[in-house]
Amino acid sequence: MTSFERIYANRQAERELRRISNYYASSKDAPTRHKCFISYHRADATEVLKFVQRFEQTFIPRVIGITEDDPAINSNNTEYIMDTIREKYLSDSTVTIVMVGSCTWSRKFIDWEIYSSLRRGKVNRLNGVMGVELPSVKDSGAKLPDRFSDNLGKRNGDGYARYWSYPRSDQALRDCIQDAFDSRETRDELIANSRSRKVRNSNCD
Repeated sequence: MTSFERIYANRQAERELRRISNYYASSKDAPTRHKCFISYHRADATEVLKFVQRFEQTFIPRVIGITEDDPAINSNNTEYIMDTIREKYLSDSTVTIVMVGSCTWSRKFIDWEIYSSLRRGKVNRLNGVMGVELPSVKDSGAKLPDRFSDNLGKRNGDGYARYWSYPRSDQALRDCIQDAFDSRETRDELIANSRSRKVRNSNCD
């Protein structure tokens, strides 16, 4: 696949992700499933779409993330920005799933989405946070976003968040999501969110 074809495929995937998100936002179906915000790098949109389509009976997806077009992101008021992200993007989700690809760590908006997920406030309510390794980095591994890594503790399992390999079944993912949901009450004292928010995207070759 050429670079142009890859970009086109990811744009098509993002459109479909928005359609799925909008469908579930207006649907009253399956109230027992947890609502999960999907945080991802747009370069991974095709893989993320496959994940959502494969597991959309396991959770209710919220997949509309921050864009450069949002005027709120240019504010100098961090509290305002994070409250806006919670209200406008994370919406009524209770778990944030970070889809980890090769360049996920580099995108500032992913850092902001994790930052907002870890806050409690007037607008913000705490989300459970978990990461899922995308198939494209299974063999090579991937650098994790710094704020997400902070919340894994000294090793995966010591902190507030958890990092999982790509789920092999609906039940495996359901268990991971339930663990993240429960962590809001059982591991909230382990939250690490003092790092300054990322102000620009990093280069990712």
